[in-house]
Amino acid sequence: MSNRNVREALERAQRLFRERPSAATKRVAANAVWQNGLACEISGPEGQRVVTDMAKPLGGCDSGPSPGWLLRASLASCTATAIAMRAALRGIELRKLEVIVHADTDVRGAVGIDGISLALGGMRMDVRIGSVDAAEEQLREIVEWAASHSTVAATLHEGRTVPLKVTVA
Repeated sequence: MSNRNVREALERAQRLFRERPSAATKRVAANAVWQNGLACEISGPEGQRVVTDMAKPLGGCDSGPSPGWLLRASLASCTATAIAMRAALRGIELRKLEVIVHADTDVRGAVGIDGISLALGGMRMDVRIGSVDAAEEQLREIVEWAASHSTVAATLHEGRTVPLKVTVA
């Protein structure tokens, strides 16, 4: 899809959502079903499917990305998408965009060693961006905006808790 088409689609969505805010909200889910070993198949509302697994040294079969990798990938791709959307709305044509999310992990907690946080630490993002027609200052502003306004980044920054419901079957 061209930059112009993206911009037009986003502008149509903005008009619709300003007129009817309820059209912008929906409840969505990702469903993870354990397969075997440490593998899970994740499915989405539109038929999307991903299999996750853990590395062999942790007891998995390495049949898919780990959930922690998916978190980093989600942050990277969501931020890249937000940058591309913001650039399109500003009429800026990108020629290069790459977002890399780094994190430090200590898997001792994952294997049951007490006192070790399972949380990813030292998360940081590197963005490489280039444009046909925008000044460096414009690109930096777009990246900084997207880094806090992408859905995944905003959710992580707000640190929301996830209520838990357990059903024993």
